[in-house]
Amino acid sequence: MIRRLRQAAPRALAAATAATVAWLIAADLIGHPDPIFAPSAALVVLGETRGRRLRQTTEIVLGVAAGVLVAELVVLTLGTGAVALFVVLLLTITPMLAAGASSTLVVQAALSALYLVVAAAPQGNLIPYRFADALIGGAVAIAVSQLAAARRPLAPLVTEARQTYADLADLLGALRDALENCDERAAHDVLDRAQRMNGCAERLHAAALAAGETLRLHLRRRRRLEQVRNVEATTHHLDLVVANVGVLARNAATLTRLHTSTPPELGRAIRALANAVRAAGDALAADLTGRDDPGRHAAQADADALEAVRIAAKLLESEPPPPVTMIVGQVRITAVDLLRGIDGEEDVLSRVDEAIGWHP
Repeated sequence: MIRRLRQAAPRALAAATAATVAWLIAADLIGHPDPIFAPSAALVVLGETRGRRLRQTTEIVLGVAAGVLVAELVVLTLGTGAVALFVVLLLTITPMLAAGASSTLVVQAALSALYLVVAAAPQGNLIPYRFADALIGGAVAIAVSQLAAARRPLAPLVTEARQTYADLADLLGALRDALENCDERAAHDVLDRAQRMNGCAERLHAAALAAGETLRLHLRRRRRLEQVRNVEATTHHLDLVVANVGVLARNAATLTRLHTSTPPELGRAIRALANAVRAAGDALAADLTGRDDPGRHAAQADADALEAVRIAAKLLESEPPPPVTMIVGQVRITAVDLLRGIDGEEDVLSRVDEAIGWHP
């Protein structure tokens, strides 16, 4: 409980600060009467996942503007009441749904219109206070959300990348130990851990989107956007690697359940694959930080992945039991997806097949 409170405290502080500052700017500095949309817009924007807040702010402003415009025109024409409420909501929601607007945009527009009809009917003029309030709230939320990341915008992404690849390499290490010890319980524990890692690629992608959003707001650092885009492209292959490791773990659990002796080469192959994963994470982090040569780590990952394939392929020469054959095949598939995340699609399959000994 204490740990969760500590984790939630920065977000709660940011939300409270942004809402209060937005209110003060709109009410005291600008002089808007009843600037309720300023803090509410700030809270909605901060509630959105980082990486989508610029788009979210635009949608909120457009939604509030559309809702306010429709509501004020209808109320000035029909007055307040159930009929006006029905007409306002119908005219606000229908065009947005037809245009494919996001749920955020539709809800914000509808709530803005609803508030005007029910609680704050216009007094015979069309002063765009609420539009300006939404803009103020969104701008304040963006500023507050970027304060912590402004100094080191890539640091959270680097941390997430290193942790993700390190966890995956550790998982492969635990899988190797379970196989070498023919430990069925340990193999099932690895399988459970593999299933819990299914969202790691999505988290890395979210961290990349957040870093990209921060960099776009810093003109001098926009040149680093290319590295962030590389991470975004890598996450697709990483997701496949995680799924492949899950299948590896399932086959390992089957092998240990049969109490079939594990060839020592299998442990060596998985160790090499774990080293390749760790080196791939180092390459990604080095590319982001610029403190090391990413090419050196990428070359090491390449060499380790191909070595894992070579070692595993030799097991097929002795007609191993089916679970071993399936693990060998999965080592190959994992190596292919890992290398595609490092080198792209070009020439990966031919190099892996050559390592196995397959020739066209």
